Amino acid sequence: MNQEQIAVFSILAGILALFAWGRIRYDVVAFMGLILTVLLGLVPAQDAFSGFSHPATITVAVVLILSRGLANSGVVDLIVKYVMFTVKHVSLHVAMLSGISAVLSTMINNVGALALLMPVGIESSAKAKRSPAIILMPMSFASMLGGLVTLIGTPPNIIIANFRTNVIGEPFAMFDFSPVGGVVAVAGVAFISLGGWRMIPKKRRAQVAEDELIAIDDYITEICVPKDSELIGVSLRELDQRAEKLDVEIVGMIRGKRRILAALRHEEINSGDILIVEAGPQELDKFVTDTKLELVPGVKEKAPLLRSIDTTVMEFVVQSRSRMEGRTFTSLRLKMRYGIHLLAVSRQGTPIRKRLPKVQFRGGDILLLQGDSESLAEVVSPLGCLPLAKRRLSLGAGKKAGLAVGVFVAAIVAATMGLASLQIAFSAAAIAMVILNIVPVRDVYDEIDWPVVVLLGAMIPIGGALESTGGTQLIAESILGLGASLPPAFILALILIVTMTLSDVMNNAATAVVMAPVAVSIAGQLGVNVDPFLMAVAVGASCAFLTPIGHQNNTLIMGPAGYKFGDYWRMGLPLEILIIAISVPMILVVWPL
Repeated sequence: MNQEQIAVFSILAGILALFAWGRIRYDVVAFMGLILTVLLGLVPAQDAFSGFSHPATITVAVVLILSRGLANSGVVDLIVKYVMFTVKHVSLHVAMLSGISAVLSTMINNVGALALLMPVGIESSAKAKRSPAIILMPMSFASMLGGLVTLIGTPPNIIIANFRTNVIGEPFAMFDFSPVGGVVAVAGVAFISLGGWRMIPKKRRAQVAEDELIAIDDYITEICVPKDSELIGVSLRELDQRAEKLDVEIVGMIRGKRRILAALRHEEINSGDILIVEAGPQELDKFVTDTKLELVPGVKEKAPLLRSIDTTVMEFVVQSRSRMEGRTFTSLRLKMRYGIHLLAVSRQGTPIRKRLPKVQFRGGDILLLQGDSESLAEVVSPLGCLPLAKRRLSLGAGKKAGLAVGVFVAAIVAATMGLASLQIAFSAAAIAMVILNIVPVRDVYDEIDWPVVVLLGAMIPIGGALESTGGTQLIAESILGLGASLPPAFILALILIVTMTLSDVMNNAATAVVMAPVAVSIAGQLGVNVDPFLMAVAVGASCAFLTPIGHQNNTLIMGPAGYKFGDYWRMGLPLEILIIAISVPMILVVWPL
């Protein structure tokens, strides 16, 4: 290896290691790697940001807007309307929701499809008195399988399609992925539905769904303010500061028939007021002793105390790689800005009770928040929280659904007939959805997954550096050396396995960027058609079923279902073996060597 190859391999190894470590967000890692390659002269300075104008990057961004348009239009609500009933048979329940997840993911980004359907899965599990763990992992896996079917189902397909343009001058079309991806998706969903769900650990399957994922009844207490209390005349905001030091949350106050909740922190405490506090037994004892207040005896129904006409309590899951990851409730300043209170946090099914304002949030955490209904709705989406509440059908959904589907189909037809390139057709469709108010202007930038955009913009030039320095040829020669006596079909299977393995520990888009040039180099050295090797990378990059960190969907379901890190491979490993066994022959039939 020459010095340039050593440098680019070292940078790539560092990037992969930091991806696997997970402490630094992947877009930051990729951008650091890009700048380092430029400083070392591996990427020309004029090409440093060429990845941000790459067709794959643009297409991924506009597809996310289109996905939100289809969701906002009521298309999903109309579908879900017919499955919101208790399904008596477990396999049928799994098959129904997994099938819908897969179908939606063919046209909607798979993370968005799962986010839309996850509340349905939790609610239907509760109605069936069944653990959500039985439903959520199948839904997550099915949504990833559905993404294999079309060009826009998942970012790796878009990347691979555009990479083919660089190789042979023409990208994969919208439905070129369907013959292989469709068979794999159908077989995968069938496996999950007929028995795959039984491989989820029995302990998780035995957990009966509750009305609330975080039970706080035993932690809500009423405290009375006596006539001689030193707190009389003190505002709730001042008491908040004192309570936080003792790990106690003042979530409201009752004065006669009036209930003071949420943002009214300027109210001064009067004699006879009843404070509603959330605290563990030890913290509560310290608080009562310190403030010389009096417990109100005989309170049985405690949770309703947290709700009023304008105030509610809702559960939210922190989405992976959102703005909330790595931050605390205190640093987000939600109480000061919006009067929102953090009542409880659950991580992998285990409640966290102490020092809640200082807990650093992780993807998959379940938060129990109390506040004004409008305030909750206003802040959760920009922060990257997914509400786990019952979905409500949108008024006029049918009309909006027709418009959204019409715009979407028109874009596909235009791209398929060659009237416009895919990115131009989809960009025009996104503009149309904004003009028709299917996606409000104020929400357009919120719907784009900017970390993924930055990741692609940074990794594409790095992938180019790997290729220009001869690094991809070295990797290809190493893989060919391992299977020197093997026929090309086995080398194809090896590429698929390597790609799957990488995708289980790093972002699927980054996996596709790294493995696509390797696959092309191997095909060139074997003297065979490049298409089957690119298809193998596309399939492998989207099949991250072994860990909760390989794909955002797996992280998203971790908290609500109470999964542990080691639960995923139990169903994921047999599923990956099945995919290898089916996809390799299908690739060879549809895309001959």
